Amino acid sequence: MSDRTMDTVKQLSVRLASGEVSAVELAQDYLAKIQAANPALNAFVELNEAQTLIEARAADALRAAGQAGPLTGVPIAHKDIFCQTGWHARCGSKMLENFAAPYDAGLIERARAAGLVTLGRTNMDEFAMGSTNESSHYGVVHNPWQLDAVPGGSSGGSAAAVAAGIAPAASGTDTGGSIRQPAAFCGITGIKPTYGIVSRWGMIAYASSLDQGGPMAHTAEDCALLLNAFAGFDTRDATSLERAPEDYTRALDAPLAGLRIGVPKEFFGEGMSDDVRAAVEAALATFRTLGATTVEVSLPRSGYAVPAYYVIAPAEASSNLNRFDGVRYGYRAPEYRDLNDMYAKTRAQGFGEEVKRRILIGTYVLSHGYYDAYYLQAQRVRRLIADDYRAAFRDCDLILGPTTPTVAYGIGDKADDPLSMYLGDIYTTSVNLAGLPGMSIPCGFGAGGLPAGLPIGLQIVGNYFDEARMLGAAHRFQQATDWHLRTPPGKPT
Repeated sequence: MSDRTMDTVKQLSVRLASGEVSAVELAQDYLAKIQAANPALNAFVELNEAQTLIEARAADALRAAGQAGPLTGVPIAHKDIFCQTGWHARCGSKMLENFAAPYDAGLIERARAAGLVTLGRTNMDEFAMGSTNESSHYGVVHNPWQLDAVPGGSSGGSAAAVAAGIAPAASGTDTGGSIRQPAAFCGITGIKPTYGIVSRWGMIAYASSLDQGGPMAHTAEDCALLLNAFAGFDTRDATSLERAPEDYTRALDAPLAGLRIGVPKEFFGEGMSDDVRAAVEAALATFRTLGATTVEVSLPRSGYAVPAYYVIAPAEASSNLNRFDGVRYGYRAPEYRDLNDMYAKTRAQGFGEEVKRRILIGTYVLSHGYYDAYYLQAQRVRRLIADDYRAAFRDCDLILGPTTPTVAYGIGDKADDPLSMYLGDIYTTSVNLAGLPGMSIPCGFGAGGLPAGLPIGLQIVGNYFDEARMLGAAHRFQQATDWHLRTPPGKPT
């Protein structure tokens, strides 16, 4: 591990406010880091230096005029799933290879309004379908801790960029763990808010009832600051929740005395590696020393979360991806006989193997004769899983456990075994099915090629709209430990 320091969002905000550095200088510094490190990582798929510097100069002008907010001038990377004017929105796909977004997504609008400066667009699994960032049309993303390991997915480019120190923060999306799992694999902090807290307007859809955007950064404090910017009601999103604005930093320094932490017995059974178990148990002990108490809780239907998710998500994906037919926008097959042949060839050529697999599964479970047996049954299971969480939260304030059953594995290790890859989401999918907030923070290191091993993530799940308490607990843990301060070898200075 490196002993080099890293810049957090909070630290950059302080430096900008003091005049120690300008937004333009920061942007230029990070662009240079990206140019140096990205060839090995493949974390970014698009840079636009001219556009980045336009935004940085605008941020400096706001500071000069005394109109800056806490995030004005802070650089950020955006997952290539959000529509954003001035950039492509390729969604990791061949289908949208030449698509230039004509408007800003809701999250992008709010990031712009907060004064955040876009560094570039990060790589991702095609249409957010994957857990390894190996399905991207633009190549595999490499984990900065060990280049032959996966960074997780689908927000793997965002996680790798933050972990490598070439972006202080990034946006991501989480459908079944796509913020939390790569955060765990790359040793950073990431939060999936309560469903409906962050607008899905302009976020290219995978599974509409599960997708949620959120921030990825080094610390819980950074994620709280970014969530203040990202969250808010959006009339253009039918699933957006109309709630009074809140300050997600308000509980960062709250003491943990009296906090009840639920530990699901189902999360500590077969399938979890010994190194992950040891790190999570040590983290729970740290929380107890900070004044929290731990109680055993049960999520009896959690074992059904992965099969339910992999019925519901592909079903919604098969519907959402119907729009990519070669007629309106996106890729079109260059040669075809008639309209039906154009549809078939466009989709066959434009979609990758993992996307095709999920479209086929989704179409099958929605077909006549199978809708009741599969899709409707999965929705019933989804309700039971949410009921289990509600029952558990009667006995605790937060639920803690592993984010993933193992540390990051090698690139290509599960390429021929998609079922094994899907089972890696065993601890994260239930949170999306229930619509709850969840986050992952670094809590140790396990197996791997490095002397210190690869990062391990601790998952924190809160009750609905309890992001502030989650972030506060995570912040107090990070004040007492230094896992989140560890940086990969060779991280840019």
